Amino acid sequence: MSKDYIEVRGAEEHNLKDLDVRIPREEFTVVTGLSGSGKSSLAFDTVYAEGQRRYIESLSAYARNFLGQMDKPQVESVEGLSPAISIDQKNAANNPRSTVGTVTELHDYLRLLYARIGTQYDPVTGEEVGEQSAQDMVNQILDLPEDTRAKVAAPVVRDQKGAFEDLFEELVSDGYSRVEVDGEPVDLTLDDPDLDENYDHTIDVIVDRVTVSPDARSRITDSVETALEEADGALKLIVPDPPADVPFASNARSTGSLAADADGDDRLVVEFSEELGNPNSDVQFSAIETRSFSFNSPYGACPECEGIGSTKEVDEELVVEDPSKPLKHVFEPWSYDRTYYSRQLDNVADHFGVDLDAPFEELDEEIRRQFLYGTDDLVHFEWTTKNGTREKTERFEGVIPNLERRHVETDSERARDHIE
Repeated sequence: MSKDYIEVRGAEEHNLKDLDVRIPREEFTVVTGLSGSGKSSLAFDTVYAEGQRRYIESLSAYARNFLGQMDKPQVESVEGLSPAISIDQKNAANNPRSTVGTVTELHDYLRLLYARIGTQYDPVTGEEVGEQSAQDMVNQILDLPEDTRAKVAAPVVRDQKGAFEDLFEELVSDGYSRVEVDGEPVDLTLDDPDLDENYDHTIDVIVDRVTVSPDARSRITDSVETALEEADGALKLIVPDPPADVPFASNARSTGSLAADADGDDRLVVEFSEELGNPNSDVQFSAIETRSFSFNSPYGACPECEGIGSTKEVDEELVVEDPSKPLKHVFEPWSYDRTYYSRQLDNVADHFGVDLDAPFEELDEEIRRQFLYGTDDLVHFEWTTKNGTREKTERFEGVIPNLERRHVETDSERARDHIE
């Protein structure tokens, strides 16, 4: 017998008829043929079954009790075999992110390996990411300008399906009355949130509302420690009306999204983790999970296409369905009744010297283009908040780039559905 081949003689398993075949060892061999021609009978029910049976028989009687014993195939002889493994046959799911690894489930082992022994590094500094203590978080909060108002929140649910009725009852019994559900504030003493269990939801428990000052260190410390305990080491700091210069603005996530309420469109949400962070670059990281390496999950995929290989783009004709409408009401996804959108349109209209009540189709083509795709020049924005007048000068992003960016960045399914 040659050691270079697996030799099968007299195979009669299922529809095989006294088949003799030589299969090269240590090479990639494909068995092809019409449906019902005996491919599986040869590969799975003869070669694999005999190799697995011999391997199991070589083990102790005790070990064999934990392994399924396969029947001896109907074959005269099989030589040159080694211990064998096989991958179950199944119908592939219709998922555009699927690969050979995910369909065969081999990738599950790699994901588990990477998630358990992987080490994260800061892409800014190249340093290994370390833990961040509660005191580090308190110090960063106290670095905010004095008298800044903020909410200390515990992110107890992040992008998970469910109605979470028991969770809300437990929170009320623990003395918590205020939460944010998918970015919307809810008073649990007044409302019972009715969530669709088929959609992903994010729930943040408002632990405390604080005003930054040196005298507030003790209270902020207690609130931070409580939030970390409730959320297993995670913390959110919500700044409803942030000052112009926020010390951790580089790693803060702006929530000026479709899901934000009218008076909260400028707020900042800063996410802290007790587990992973780099104080030298002020960047926080999510813990490595198996889904971080999954082709079937957007968490481990390209942030632009989410693993699909293609992207959704905003259609100008859907944004402006009726160009005869006045400028302030012509953009379908932007409601002029919302503070954020009205402020944007007011200031850009002032910049171009156009009337918000003028029909969009009567504006110059160049002005229409810049409303849709962003201004070429800087625009001076000025608006009033409860803390006074705010100003900034920057290019207007444009309605279409704004929608495309928010569609990619938002954590709210409600916001994404609204855009689509």
